Amino acid sequence: MTGPVRPAKPRRAKAQADELGLAGYLQKILTARVYDVAIESPLELAKNLSKRVGNQVWLKREDTQPVFSFKLRGAYNKMSGLSAAQLKRGVICASAGNHAQGVALGAHRLGCKAMIVMPVTTPKLKVDAVRALGGEVVLFGESYSDAHVHALELERQHGLTFVHPFDDPEVIAGQGTIAVEILRQHQAPIDAVFVAIGGGGLVSGVAAYIKSVRPEIKVIGVQTTDSDAMLRSVKAGKRVQLSSVGLFADGTAVKLVGEETFRLARALVDDYVVVDTDAVCAAIKDVFQDTRSILEPSGAMGVAAIKQYAETHKLRGQTLVAITCGANMNFDRLRFVAERAEVGEEREAVFAVTIPEERGSFKRFCELIGPRSVTEFNYRISDEKKAHVFVGLATSNRGESGKLTRSFAKHGFATVDLTHDELAKQHVRHMVGGRSELARDERLYRFVFPERPGALMQFLSSMHPGWNISLFHYRNQGADYGRILVGIQVPRGDKKAFKDFLTGLTYPWVDETDNPAYQLFLR
Repeated sequence: MTGPVRPAKPRRAKAQADELGLAGYLQKILTARVYDVAIESPLELAKNLSKRVGNQVWLKREDTQPVFSFKLRGAYNKMSGLSAAQLKRGVICASAGNHAQGVALGAHRLGCKAMIVMPVTTPKLKVDAVRALGGEVVLFGESYSDAHVHALELERQHGLTFVHPFDDPEVIAGQGTIAVEILRQHQAPIDAVFVAIGGGGLVSGVAAYIKSVRPEIKVIGVQTTDSDAMLRSVKAGKRVQLSSVGLFADGTAVKLVGEETFRLARALVDDYVVVDTDAVCAAIKDVFQDTRSILEPSGAMGVAAIKQYAETHKLRGQTLVAITCGANMNFDRLRFVAERAEVGEEREAVFAVTIPEERGSFKRFCELIGPRSVTEFNYRISDEKKAHVFVGLATSNRGESGKLTRSFAKHGFATVDLTHDELAKQHVRHMVGGRSELARDERLYRFVFPERPGALMQFLSSMHPGWNISLFHYRNQGADYGRILVGIQVPRGDKKAFKDFLTGLTYPWVDETDNPAYQLFLR
């Protein structure tokens, strides 16, 4: 897909901006005004990740910018070129958050008013950040594209100057300064640079500079499976508008890419990688382990793509750069990221296992698991002959879930591999349970276990063989101690023996049999 940028047919008056070729963009990038607000972000080697993937992985840390995103480069380069009259009237933009902060910061620096239209789905962190910079926030629509249409209406109503987040040569040139820094900071050979794509401004600027001065370096665009407008457009040979976009990676959730960015990407981007949510979550964890920094989903897409691309193409010893383009994420999203990162890296496998409903079968299954760490265990008695258990296990290699499935089946436990089942991962794992007519004489206890191999087996081994486990819930949260909820059917004549069992455990425990939540939903 590489080659010279051919002039596109004129579409509207943009001072002939659409006619710019590589030489024109090179000049614009080299003269871009960005450092009034931006820093030259570091290029850092991800040592741990490099070792794991067998290639040198470098991170261009745009997440360290004053607004934690690259977007201030393009926004300020555009705004700094406006006339005094335009600045006096003020500017307007549509943004999912990061461009909004760049425009608000630029407006503050230039002393002008900024109206920012943001989708209602924008993380609160980004909305608050824009307001803190003095921007007037208008929340509208479900995606960037919805906000964009509304912003154009407000532009006409108020006579403001529109600062496009991606489809403007001045914005594209501002983003291109990232590539200038990369090639100056790493003058040794680079094999590929991986760039997240929303509307296409970042990849267009980066590709325009790299293909001008170092055309042998591959520029690889990255999109998510549910927001891949650029890839679909390139394949179709024309811009394709998506009916909807995923919102997990909200910074790249764009239904329709720009005209100019499509023209540039179609001519200059060498290849594309599409990554899913689990891969992005795993990449966020990878970057954290190397830098102790937490990226937003869009910011980690390049890292996820490097891992996927290196594995698919069996790359070894290459130099690969990912632009970590943003770190604006609500804190409460970390719960979801942590949950899905293990599956994304295939460090956790999830199963539905059928166990005979008979004394000792639960313990026999646990013995089969052996020293492997249990990440989750959900069970509720529901049938007199069979027990259906939701199990999560720590894994170390890709494809290991299939081997475990076959091993369980070989030992008499029918098993369904749910590792890649979205329904199971998002919903079913949280819904196992309910009332049961078979849970007679059930006592409910909450235990605190030390998180170490063998603790569960110690618990089971100390139980009387006549007591049946009728409910079990456990999820490894990464703490030193695990919290487990257990329903145990204890015959009335075994009360003293059961009390002795609890005393001998040495684990902290709480009797929850009379808890109203248990009485309402599980009893």
